[in-house]
Amino acid sequence: MARQTASARYRWLVASRVLAAVVGGYALTSAASTLLALLWPLPQAEAVAASTMLSFALYTLIIIWIFASQRLRTVWLGLLGATAVCTLLSWGLLPAGGSL
Repeated sequence: MARQTASARYRWLVASRVLAAVVGGYALTSAASTLLALLWPLPQAEAVAASTMLSFALYTLIIIWIFASQRLRTVWLGLLGATAVCTLLSWGLLPAGGSL
């Protein structure tokens, strides 16, 4: 019985990391690429294209960090905090029209 419980717990931990990688990683990557597009001193179209290309590498690094981290709580708090910071900074930097 104890082995079955440990196995189920391990499966939930892996499922949580996969969810963090897919959903949380995507959210953080999206927020960070938006922030980069707003910050880069390039013409608007070039800044969006460059931040989009960089987002593929960023998403890969986030996934590696999620699965390399020892504590799942650190992963979720890091994802939520970084996404919130990037989102708030992006909202503050958006031009008056509200779009890139």
